[in-house]
Amino acid sequence: MSKFNLNFNLPNIKMSDDYKKPAFKKLLDRLQEESWQLELLISGFAIFGLFSAYPALEMKMAYHQSQNDNNLFFTLILILALSACSILIFNLLLHVLLRGLWIGALGLRYVSGDIEYDTLNYTKRFSNYLKIKVGSFDRYIARLEDYCSIIFAITFLLIFYLLALVLIIGSIATIVSVFLNGHTFRDFSTYVGIILLAFVVIGMLLTFIDFITLGYLKKKKWLSKVYFPFYWVFSIITLSFLYRPLIYNFLDNKFGKRLSLFLVPIYILLIWMTSLYYNQSNYFTFIEDSSNNISNSLNYEDMLVKESDFIKNIAINSKVISDPYVKVFIAFDKSIEDEIYRFNPSLKPKEDTRGITSEIGSMNSGSNDSSLKSDYLKTFNTLYSVEIDSTLYKTDFVLGKTVKKQNGFETYIGIKNIDEGKHMLNVKRKERKASDTISKTEVSIPFWYYPN
Repeated sequence: MSKFNLNFNLPNIKMSDDYKKPAFKKLLDRLQEESWQLELLISGFAIFGLFSAYPALEMKMAYHQSQNDNNLFFTLILILALSACSILIFNLLLHVLLRGLWIGALGLRYVSGDIEYDTLNYTKRFSNYLKIKVGSFDRYIARLEDYCSIIFAITFLLIFYLLALVLIIGSIATIVSVFLNGHTFRDFSTYVGIILLAFVVIGMLLTFIDFITLGYLKKKKWLSKVYFPFYWVFSIITLSFLYRPLIYNFLDNKFGKRLSLFLVPIYILLIWMTSLYYNQSNYFTFIEDSSNNISNSLNYEDMLVKESDFIKNIAINSKVISDPYVKVFIAFDKSIEDEIYRFNPSLKPKEDTRGITSEIGSMNSGSNDSSLKSDYLKTFNTLYSVEIDSTLYKTDFVLGKTVKKQNGFETYIGIKNIDEGKHMLNVKRKERKASDTISKTEVSIPFWYYPN
């Protein structure tokens, strides 16, 4: 057997110019034979990188959810990134497993040669069946080689598919933010935005249909005429011109096409499996929000021990409190600011600068006005109130951050006069419904007070 050697001793050929020459074809044949070494090397580095990236993405997703960002574009990117990480890890581990099996089969072939069915002394019925179904050992090695090569190619093709999806979503978000956000039907840009958005959405649907039907829209004469402009534009938007040869090489190979279709339900099953958990009770899921009967760990700051643990909406400092005060933290939410604008319209800026922005030249004229900030917090304090066992306590919320850099509002309430034992802390918020203002309980958090 050949040793692991990345020096192929290949002739000096310009691939871009001489791809039709026999010498170049020999070079490709040689590269095909030795490519398994590079496949294993790249798979090893990629698996290590993906396992390192996955926890970071999970933590980013948890932080994003804890901030209640309501940013659909960013949420979709994180979901796609986590799904892609899961699929890539699965693919690469499967590739390494099959490639290891292939190397083991080569080693066994070196020792034992081909399968000698006659020496097994099986009955004629079993011998004939095995010769047809199992075949020669060389055919088995060749099939393993095909599986490994196709799975490896599909793995990195998936990265480009993910990139294409992100670019399409980014195109839609850009059109909405540039042409439609804050514009009325009196503006010419609104109609331009509607036309562009309709083109991108229709093109996205047609491209998806063509993709899942393996090029059906390209096979029908009249459909191909309609589809071609969308195909041309989307080849630029999705950068598919970079990886299109790989796709068509799969489509003209029956084995590759079958394997690609077989992997799709496996990916869906894999994503579904990541959502599974074991439920121990018929009455509780043990992941419910805090209430009089439940204490969710995400409502207590000192219980957020994992890196991916963040405050779920509202939290207090501890489940068991020995100090004569309790801290209440309310995670920042875009909807909170929108509610503040409804109660105090004078705070609403002429231009909404929330969202993705750059630190360079992004100074908001009202952001450094201390009087506006004071009005903002005063309005917030009129919206939120805190009760302990139905007793209303005076609060003075200020802007703050947790140890994990989670943005929000915090206040401290003196509790030295309450009795020892269990108590219920209720945070209430005012809401404006049409012409009425109502008060609703945002969260009920149980805690136990035992002073030192």
